[in-house]
Amino acid sequence: MDTPSSGTKSPAFTPYIPASQSLPEITLKAVILGFILSAVLAGANAYLGLKVGLTVSASIPAAVISMAILRFFRTSNILENNIVQTAASAGESLAAGVIFTLPALLMLQYWQGFDFLATMAIALTGGVLGVLFTIPLRRALIIEAQLHFPEGVATGEVLKAGSEGGEGARYIAIAGAAGAALKLFQTGFRLVADSAAGAMHAGRAVFGYGTELGVALLGVGYIVGLNIAVLVFAGGLISWLFGIPIYTALASPEELAAITGESTGYEAALAVWSGRIRYLGVGAMAIGGVWALLSLVKPIKDGILSSLDAVRQARSGQRSEVLRTDRDTPIHIVLWGTLAMCVPIFLSFLFIVDQEALGITAGLYWGTLALGLVFSLLAGFVFASVAGYMAGLVGSSNNPVSGVTIATILTTSLLLLWILGSQINFAIDATQATTAAATAILVGAVVCCAAAIAGDNMQDLKAGYLVGATPFKQQIMQIVGVVAAALVLAPILDLLFQAYGLGNVFPREGMDPSQALQAPQATLMSSVADGVFRQNLPWNMIIAGALIAAVIIAIDKYLEHRGAEFRAPVLAVAVGIYLPLELTVPIFIGGLAAFFANRSLRRRKDQFGGEAAYKEAVQRAGRRGLLFASGLITGEALVGILLAIPFAAAQNTAVLQLAPEGFEPVANALGLVAFGCFILWMYRVARRT
Repeated sequence: MDTPSSGTKSPAFTPYIPASQSLPEITLKAVILGFILSAVLAGANAYLGLKVGLTVSASIPAAVISMAILRFFRTSNILENNIVQTAASAGESLAAGVIFTLPALLMLQYWQGFDFLATMAIALTGGVLGVLFTIPLRRALIIEAQLHFPEGVATGEVLKAGSEGGEGARYIAIAGAAGAALKLFQTGFRLVADSAAGAMHAGRAVFGYGTELGVALLGVGYIVGLNIAVLVFAGGLISWLFGIPIYTALASPEELAAITGESTGYEAALAVWSGRIRYLGVGAMAIGGVWALLSLVKPIKDGILSSLDAVRQARSGQRSEVLRTDRDTPIHIVLWGTLAMCVPIFLSFLFIVDQEALGITAGLYWGTLALGLVFSLLAGFVFASVAGYMAGLVGSSNNPVSGVTIATILTTSLLLLWILGSQINFAIDATQATTAAATAILVGAVVCCAAAIAGDNMQDLKAGYLVGATPFKQQIMQIVGVVAAALVLAPILDLLFQAYGLGNVFPREGMDPSQALQAPQATLMSSVADGVFRQNLPWNMIIAGALIAAVIIAIDKYLEHRGAEFRAPVLAVAVGIYLPLELTVPIFIGGLAAFFANRSLRRRKDQFGGEAAYKEAVQRAGRRGLLFASGLITGEALVGILLAIPFAAAQNTAVLQLAPEGFEPVANALGLVAFGCFILWMYRVARRT
């Protein structure tokens, strides 16, 4: 995929609904439906992200569900459907911003649970900033720059093909019910295994292998496609095929014992990955985030200048009346709104960061909070711009949000260490180090929420551009979606924590570590922030990860120069490095299923009676597979949340267990068979004509 040049004007374009025609957009039923779907999809993606560290765009499932529901009303239209999916997809994106960062406060033992007001305030302010920061960029990135915005284009096509809403909803419902049933039998009844893992030894070297048997990750792999799935899996191989065996072979027995304890086999490999090898991912993510920023300096600058120039022309009367399809929220409202957000952000920092625990003077405390506020706004705008541009290049699902957040937290931590180090010896005082790390996490949380929302918003605005929506009405509904998600995320996260535990942190003793949601990004964020202040980061691993990232960037630039279809975005590999291997395997298999389904269609090209019919069949099959994969993700995620209720109430994840003692071999066989059946089913759905 060649990187397009910013500032290149697109040819004349006529939207599906012309600017001269006005249809109802923000209606009461659209607001209510968008609000509900935003809350539901936020919960589903929160579960998925905590489990695997990846989230996927919810725009297309939201559009299909919206069309299916609005059919029951006598009056509905394509722009109303677009408004609903705009609000709904904001919930999914805000969930990503929250789960990548705020659970880190639990890993640091700074929080014991998710406080409703604090969690809501950070999510809400960061999300609103994400909406505001993308408004000045809409014109340059969507109209003038020839960017792909893959999910936005796909959503626009789904909306235009509204007559298929019933069929699309059926695929989501069937796949969702099947995925939900499998999840119930895996995690609830425990009659079917949810993972398979093992290890091999070659001398002192340990090779771990395994796979999750849940179908949500198959859906993730299908949606991101083979290119990204291969890169994520390659990152896993870097850690598990090379990193862990090399480290276990070369480390001294004493050093290895300090990491692995009494564990052996796969558990020992997992301990080495967690304690050392995943820091390769930190270095790769940091370099990837910086590289993304450096690559986008000119497009970001062009986008801002273009928007400001449009405002000046409008005020001076040089422009004729702005078309309905080109009306953004006025820039002065954007500026005042940004300033207004400063108050709740500062109050949130004041409420969460404990001066007494930090152990510094009042002046330095207030200065630290002010620095956090200013850095949140500056980094938030820069990285929201990066996320918006990257969404146009690789899509929301592949956006490097976690990479830029790692860069933010690492930079903030180093700044705070420099400022506060004169008064605090962090290496000695654990409480002060934890509080300083929590401060850096809070800044990263605001930035992460803004960046996550920004990438999603640009996709929604692209879909709206194609169908002829009114931009400022979409921007209003994006804020509605942010509000809905911010209200539900705290109780959902607390419920999941009480039921499963997060990472290696549990609300009570005796919980099953195998059922814990890994929260890989949040675990990584906490390790980085805490490691900076305790000065115990494994910098050799981080530097090695940075060198790996530099090599991958060089490979990607070579592929770009050659005009290759396969590309190697560094952050996709970095994600794989810091994910457990068993999570990358089903993603890879899902990408393979998408590839072979497409190849099956290409082999039958002559049967379609012409190029146009073939392209239409490919588009319909791809949409069908996408909806089926989305259903698998949604079904498993919603059951995971629902199971959290009895688990938390009974304080026991085995409360619904039906499997008798000694049933494990049968459960393992059933898990592998069920997993294989779902792979085949998804492949057949995606290749149907």
